[in-house]
Amino acid sequence: MIKAPPLVPASPRLEAALDRMRRLHPVVIDLSLGRIERLLAALGHPERRLPPTVHVAGTNGKGSTVAFLRAFAEAAGHRVHVYTSPHLVRFNERIRLAGSLIGDDDLADILEEVEQANGGEPITFFEVTTAAALLAFARVPADLLILEVGLGGRLDATNVIDAPVVSLLTRISLDHTQFLGPTLVEIAGEKAGIVKQGRPAIAGPQAEGLVEQVFIDRAAALAAPLSLHGRDWSVAPTATGFRFHDATRTLDLPPPGLMGAHQVHNAGLAIAATAHLPFPIGEDAIRHGLDSVEWPARLQRLTRGSLPDMLPAGWDLFLDGGHNDSAGEVLAAQLARWAADGRPLDLVFGMLGSKRPLDFLHPLAPHVRRLRAVSIPGEPNSVTADDAAGFARAAGIDASAAEDVDRAVAELAALGRGGPAARLLICGSLYLAGTVLARNG
Repeated sequence: MIKAPPLVPASPRLEAALDRMRRLHPVVIDLSLGRIERLLAALGHPERRLPPTVHVAGTNGKGSTVAFLRAFAEAAGHRVHVYTSPHLVRFNERIRLAGSLIGDDDLADILEEVEQANGGEPITFFEVTTAAALLAFARVPADLLILEVGLGGRLDATNVIDAPVVSLLTRISLDHTQFLGPTLVEIAGEKAGIVKQGRPAIAGPQAEGLVEQVFIDRAAALAAPLSLHGRDWSVAPTATGFRFHDATRTLDLPPPGLMGAHQVHNAGLAIAATAHLPFPIGEDAIRHGLDSVEWPARLQRLTRGSLPDMLPAGWDLFLDGGHNDSAGEVLAAQLARWAADGRPLDLVFGMLGSKRPLDFLHPLAPHVRRLRAVSIPGEPNSVTADDAAGFARAAGIDASAAEDVDRAVAELAALGRGGPAARLLICGSLYLAGTVLARNG
């Protein structure tokens, strides 16, 4: 069971600091390295004093791959820094220092220090908070830093690392096309920008060979050793879990602790990465990490709180933050497995306007009994509930709008009461998932 992050309000001082950071640049997403390079220089270049670093880019599976690798390293007794985004409930979730989330006071201190060094110059929220995270990582001893790209790769604020111990490339799909380009090849080129001169890189399974060719060409141009899924390493399901194989080992392992067949690929990519770490990760640590891994809002089952309490006896409630075509495909695969026991499935769905709702919903449609659409609270770029319901109907799903998540869950529960025990999945956005976790307590 994945544990939801605790609902702890940030201190007023931290909230004020984060609010000031948001006002430093009028454009939320403005991909560039110049601003953060200037700020890091003013801070004394903390990016040059980091622990050995694994850099992770891709469209789908970045967070889960990070979670697996962290679990393996910690199971082997090592201190691990982790940087991820976005957060679900508290901003502190983005910065994990040697195993623990950064505290409010420490985060406020370091944000104020970075703010002073920035001197009021324009810089995006992600850039200034990434600089704060790198400063914290440079000051707290650890054995490993796992650094997740925010958006893209080549011009992402995290791409100030010159010599990662290994760069990881997860599955590429169509997302953020307005910033990264309209084709998989263009998006893959942006993601491959994290591969560095002479440093090893590992790529997970890809939907198209053209994406792999982008990685091969980038690695060759930089004399970077590249390990490709299907050529240099592989994973395959077995009756008792899955098998990982590369040139040096074959491991028969239990199923990953995160739900979904796609998590075997994310776990496999993390296992492949362990060969490049500055310390050994044995099979026992991998097994323990597979069991103990935690990553909220990825097919997370919610068993306690106000939302599960609304459901009839025997119903199950799940939460997933996937929001693009590939996420829809892997969710659909899980829904097909669920459908084998004959239990109906209902959805609560909300999505940001920058996404492609039909690409996400089409694979799910054959498995869904009915859907209630909601807008995402506090997100001006949310698709309206009425429009989201329209997209669902266009995908072939019986759908209507609901006022909010509570009303959506209550309506679906009322319609299903007296019938067979059903499953209910809330999906479509990490931002929606965050509000659900906060609301559910």
